[in-house]
Amino acid sequence: MKSLSFSLALGFGSTLVYSAPSPSSGWQAPGPNDVRAPCPMLNTLANHGFLPHDGKGITVNKTIDALGSALNIDANLSTLLFGFAATTNPQPNATFFDLDHLSRHNILEHDASLSRQDSYFGPADVFNEAVFNQTKSFWTGDIIDVQMAANARIVRLLTSNLTNPEYSLSDLGSAFSIGESAAYIGILGDKKSATVPKSWVEYLFENERLPYELGFKRPNDPFTTDDLGDLSTQIINAQHFPQSPGKVEKRGDTRCPYGYH
Repeated sequence: MKSLSFSLALGFGSTLVYSAPSPSSGWQAPGPNDVRAPCPMLNTLANHGFLPHDGKGITVNKTIDALGSALNIDANLSTLLFGFAATTNPQPNATFFDLDHLSRHNILEHDASLSRQDSYFGPADVFNEAVFNQTKSFWTGDIIDVQMAANARIVRLLTSNLTNPEYSLSDLGSAFSIGESAAYIGILGDKKSATVPKSWVEYLFENERLPYELGFKRPNDPFTTDDLGDLSTQIINAQHFPQSPGKVEKRGDTRCPYGYH
């Protein structure tokens, strides 16, 4: 992978703030007319009302306020992430996105998810228990550290690579895959020690709900682009594996089964 800085020059003029509801307003599961994404965190924020509950019409201002209000993600990183998300809107030069736009395959949604099946096998926007069971089996302690996160990600890459005949992972998909693991550590947990309670992460993935009742609180320190890059680098250094492996060649028994191209 070339860079984890996500170095796109994004410019947005207005910085008006969208008034997102507080968590005291409660949590509500999505209804039949609501849309959701392959991303458990964004789904969670919509379920809590930080993002529009219907999952539609998410602008840069709503993104900045939702990520800041719920998770203390700083405005620069929120703006950057919005810029990527807006590219999934099929409308040219879109200034908003809907959560289901993120399900468009091989833009941001990618193979080898931690909690979704590859799109080759069916819908990749819904939680898949079997996939997540494999992921969390590599979180071997009560506290997830960088090595456990790296191990879980690598196993998902290998499984997808070996079972999906149309497996692919672009540089951008790889960057987001690494960033997703970095984010659950740094946002739900302690970005300085690079650890997070396993129960909190499992709760969020399985319920698409912030783990307030388990003790989670909005972090005091903002989560920045530098924080994301630092944790992503730690995951890369822990995995001892190509960042974006090509398709595994299925060879005979007399040849090495792990040839990447």
